Amino acid sequence: MRKSLTLLATGIAAVLALTGCGGGSSAPSAETQTLDPAKPATLSVGASPVPQAKILEFLNQDLAPKAGLKLDIKEIEDYQTPNTALSDGSLDANYYQHLPWFEDQVKTKGYKFGHGEGVHIEPYAAFSEKVKDISEIKDGAKIAITNDPSNQVRALRVLEKAGLVKDIKDDSSVIALTDEQNPKKLKFSENQPELLINDLKDPSVDLALINGNFILKAGLSTQNALAVESTENNPYANFLAWREESKDDPRIKKLDELLHSPEVKAFIEKEWPNGDVTVAF
Repeated sequence: MRKSLTLLATGIAAVLALTGCGGGSSAPSAETQTLDPAKPATLSVGASPVPQAKILEFLNQDLAPKAGLKLDIKEIEDYQTPNTALSDGSLDANYYQHLPWFEDQVKTKGYKFGHGEGVHIEPYAAFSEKVKDISEIKDGAKIAITNDPSNQVRALRVLEKAGLVKDIKDDSSVIALTDEQNPKKLKFSENQPELLINDLKDPSVDLALINGNFILKAGLSTQNALAVESTENNPYANFLAWREESKDDPRIKKLDELLHSPEVKAFIEKEWPNGDVTVAF
C-alpha cells in the first residue's frame, strides 16, 4: 500500500489523515506480535517519496512478505509530519531522516525515539538556471537555501567546498556569517526544503541548494549540479526511526534488517548508478 500525504499549515490534517488510514496505535504489542509469511503483519511506515518510499515498495514486492511483513507505506512530503505522526502513534516507524536532524528533533521536541544504522546518503547539491559553472556566481548573488538548521550547515559546506564561503562551523547559519566568511557578500533567501525546487525557477535566484530526495523527486540529477556534497565520511545517512517503546517490536527489527540486506544494496546501486543515492552500509 502506498499513500500520499501533504502537510497543511497546522499539520493537524495530515496527522488525522494518517490516523484515519490505520496507524500503529492499533497494532498488537511487541510481546504478542509474531511474523508469519502465511499471515503477514502490517507495519505503518512514513517515508519521503524518493528514494525512501521507492525502497520500501521494493521490499513490499517480495522480501517483506516472505519475512511475514506487510508495509503500509505513507508518503510524506515535508520533514515535520513524519516525527509528529510517529510520536502520536499514527505511524509505527518513519524512514526519511539523518542523525543531525534526528538529534535536533529529539532535543527540541522531546521525542522519545530510537533509530537504526544508516541505509543510504542522498548528496546535497547546488543547481542554477542562470549560470553554467559555479565560478560564474558573482558578488552579491542570491542563494536559495533551506531554513532547516541541520541541513543549512550542510548546504553552507557545499558552498565552502565550491569556494563561495569560508570557515563554516558546525553552528554556522546564513544570518550569522561574518564578512570574512562571506567575502562575496552573497545574499541568502531561506525557505522550506521542499520549496527550494520552486526557488530554482525564480529569475531572481542565482543558485539553489537542494536536498537529495527533492532533487530526485524533481527529476534532477547531481550529474548536472554545479557543486555536490561528498559522500565520504558523510554523517547524513538516512535511517529507520521508531518510538523507544517499540524497540523490541519484531516487525521493526525485521524491517531494519531488510533495509540493510544485500538485496536492498543491489537495488540502490542499480536504481541510482550515478550516485544520486549512495549505500551507507
